[in-house]
Amino acid sequence: MLKLRVNGTEVSYDGDPSVPLLWVLRDELGLTGTKFGCGAALCGACTVHLDGQATRSCTLQVSDAAGHAITTIEGLHPSGDHPVQKAWREANVPQCGYCQAGQIMSAAALLAQNPHPKDEEIHEAMSGNICRCGCYKRIEQAVRVAATGV
Repeated sequence: MLKLRVNGTEVSYDGDPSVPLLWVLRDELGLTGTKFGCGAALCGACTVHLDGQATRSCTLQVSDAAGHAITTIEGLHPSGDHPVQKAWREANVPQCGYCQAGQIMSAAALLAQNPHPKDEEIHEAMSGNICRCGCYKRIEQAVRVAATGV
């Protein structure tokens, strides 16, 4: 039995310890905000925080997440009012929206570590997240806006 701390709550998982964390979050815990994109940690749709670090949950075995603080998009802020989430709405970032949870989680991790990033730092931190709609300029704008409110 694995003990996980997800969004501040201790949960138990009694399944296969080699299953990717993504599937435990979605299928076992019902936290469907974290998305499956590529399954190879290349697109960023599955990004969660592991001890505050942006982490791809599609390739991380659930056993490797045990004992760490896991935060999903649902746990970023109880009412969706994290500065990054507010900036996302203000900048009208989403188009299709599929990648947005992962984008927001990457941006929030960046700003937690570097509250006032330079444009190059924003671009580098967000470069691992793919947006099929091409909303990159709005994404970077929202990160800059959020940096003023963090």
